[in-house]
Amino acid sequence: MLEAVLNPDGARRYSFNRAWSETEEIASMRNGSGDEFDVIFSPVGAYVRGFDHESEMSPYVDDVPWPGVVDSVPEVFRNCVEEPAFTDDGMPRVTACMWREVGSEHWQAGEIDFPEDNADPDGSGWLFHLLVDPSPEAFQKFAEDYYEIPVDIHAVRHVYALRPLSVFSVASPG
Repeated sequence: MLEAVLNPDGARRYSFNRAWSETEEIASMRNGSGDEFDVIFSPVGAYVRGFDHESEMSPYVDDVPWPGVVDSVPEVFRNCVEEPAFTDDGMPRVTACMWREVGSEHWQAGEIDFPEDNADPDGSGWLFHLLVDPSPEAFQKFAEDYYEIPVDIHAVRHVYALRPLSVFSVASPG
């Protein structure tokens, strides 16, 4: 909702499609520079994939995903790994991947031998930062950096508190 207010023309970084398929919903991020992530919600659980186009773990380095990234994805999520929207000529575009099956108490990821001397080799630290810090202040910082405009923290807090929006509340937050 906040991005729709900030950028009403539709070219938004974050999106959500509740009808991705008959049984799945998807939350996505596209930054316009080739970096992306998707979170697929399905009756069997949730699958998360991220792609940092500058990562040394990029599948474009050797034309295959980095060892371990998708090797142990359970069969119930293999369709997500092979989804044409997330592949390039059949090669999964992925540098970070995790999943959680219904009934599981923990998120899972493959056993990966990460490159050394890189604090964020798969890009997950910055790709998913608004997912792990869902605070109004984190969104405000993102929006000001991305859209290069001042963003009123009171307006962001208004939306985060799930308060109703009106022309007045958007134009005169607080």
